[in-house]
Amino acid sequence: MHRPRSHTNRRPRPPAEQTALRQVLVSSYLSGIIEWYDFLLYGTAAALVFDKLFFPQMSSFAGTLASFATLAVGYLARPVGGLVFGHYGDRVGRKPMLMVSIVLMGLSSVLIGLLPGYADIGIAAPLLLVLLRLVQGFAVGGEWGGAALLAIEHARPSRRGLWGAFAQMGAPSGLLLSSLVLAAFNTLPEAEFLSWGWRVPFLLSAVLIVLGYWIRRGMAESPVFARAQRSADTAQRPVPVLETLRRQRRVTLLAIGVSIGPFATNSILIAFLPAHAKDIGISRTVVLTGLILSCGVSLLTLPAYAALSDRIGRRPVSVAGALLLAANSFLLFPLVDSRSPALFVVAFVLSLSVFHAAMYGPMAALLAELFPTNTRYTGTSLGYQTAAVLGGSLAPLIATWLVHTGEGGRSTTRVAVFMAATCMVSAWCVYRAGETRHHALDTAAEDGEQLN
Repeated sequence: MHRPRSHTNRRPRPPAEQTALRQVLVSSYLSGIIEWYDFLLYGTAAALVFDKLFFPQMSSFAGTLASFATLAVGYLARPVGGLVFGHYGDRVGRKPMLMVSIVLMGLSSVLIGLLPGYADIGIAAPLLLVLLRLVQGFAVGGEWGGAALLAIEHARPSRRGLWGAFAQMGAPSGLLLSSLVLAAFNTLPEAEFLSWGWRVPFLLSAVLIVLGYWIRRGMAESPVFARAQRSADTAQRPVPVLETLRRQRRVTLLAIGVSIGPFATNSILIAFLPAHAKDIGISRTVVLTGLILSCGVSLLTLPAYAALSDRIGRRPVSVAGALLLAANSFLLFPLVDSRSPALFVVAFVLSLSVFHAAMYGPMAALLAELFPTNTRYTGTSLGYQTAAVLGGSLAPLIATWLVHTGEGGRSTTRVAVFMAATCMVSAWCVYRAGETRHHALDTAAEDGEQLN
């Protein structure tokens, strides 16, 4: 058992150290923005453009399915990227892997924006789209873990939750940015939007990539990782991937369980619920208003919950958020099904920005504190990205199937049960993991030693 570190001697950080911390926090924040900007951008393009541009030889239904399949391919590549980037991030450093991941993410996004359609290069067009989506998903798989860890491993123990939340705050910022960009280009005539308008938002992501790369060039390596490297015997250093998969299976499974609820419920809220709202007659303007308001409120609630977890613990904040969101699932859908624009917006904001944020805000610090230094990048990335596949990509499909299989036509009751079940899984895994906020990060603990 690791004893808590003393927080009584809090000397002011030197100016150079403050500058280094600001660079790390901005980099972590930009990481989340880029990931979620691309998520909504690609999902929207898959729904509106890709079937016509890359799969015109198929029927409308088959082309739409093929477009969304390319979205799923990117998710499937995430755990592989998490393992590869995590392995080398635990061996050679967090910073070098983040430099590689942001270049791969940027190149793939820009090339998607430049990719010719089926009419220009034939079957090569959809094949190249799948390849670029694989590269993008692979890079995203290693991006979040490194960005979150650099912030957390630079932070004082009493601020790890708050600094880790900067990676989480990038999610609503990225969704907000992409929503505004898409709304602007959606005003174009349909022919122009299909011809070139959809490409510009992808090309604009290059601005974020260049800014992120420039900031990361000046970043310092994680001090926790640097100390571990100096004190480790190179000959005795474990292989991070093998160490994680062989000796830390229980911790990794808990990390997946902790993350599954936030990912599944987030995907239901931002992917399934807007489509369901449109099907029952709620306008796109109302849905977009709910999304934009939720993103704005989340920028306040995410760091607030993370800071609260620094004071009272990750477990009470995360478990309370999971239980409240589970209970709210049975209120959410009746409010949405009332077809009232005001009730839809209120229900959406409460679900995403108040209850979901309590789970998602402290999650970065909680996952990092589960693993020892020599496998932390690998373990956190694998847990987070596996949950992204199981929850993020599958939950909307499961919800769509459930809503159409109820007796007597469309029924959202089963979706509410499914949503609540994923929250309960996360609540149980957080409880089993124990309280982590006092765990020392400077450790090379064996499997389970980090857990209470």
